[in-house]
Amino acid sequence: MTKQLKERGNDAATLIQNLGLWVVLLATVVAGIQEIWVMIQAREVKLTDLLLLFIYLEVITMVNVYWQSGKLPVRMPLYIAMVALARYLILEAAHLGSAQVLAVSGGILILAIAVIVVRYGHLKMPYPDSAPPPEKEEPAIKG
Repeated sequence: MTKQLKERGNDAATLIQNLGLWVVLLATVVAGIQEIWVMIQAREVKLTDLLLLFIYLEVITMVNVYWQSGKLPVRMPLYIAMVALARYLILEAAHLGSAQVLAVSGGILILAIAVIVVRYGHLKMPYPDSAPPPEKEEPAIKG
């Protein structure tokens, strides 16, 4: 495959990624506005509403981080999942049995442990491109 063809493929993939990110960003903003409208109509703000807005903000932040760094931090979806499970517990607490509450709580605990493991891994085993560059050796002087 020629270098030019690879570059065009890379450009096309980047364009599709950016279009997808715009769709996610716009859909998240629309969903947030819809949720705010529901709160205005109900003249009431519940904890579950705030958690849902927090989830939307985390998604927007995740898109922004991806655009700035070109990388998707693994921890952000874990945080979003933890908040989503907490919101589910609050919404469905009256309808869940004790085993289900323990299972969802256990899921949150597993996600929290995953965040700690990922963070520890990033500190102790950073990616090669985030590590400081190796020192260049000076060429030997011939004498």
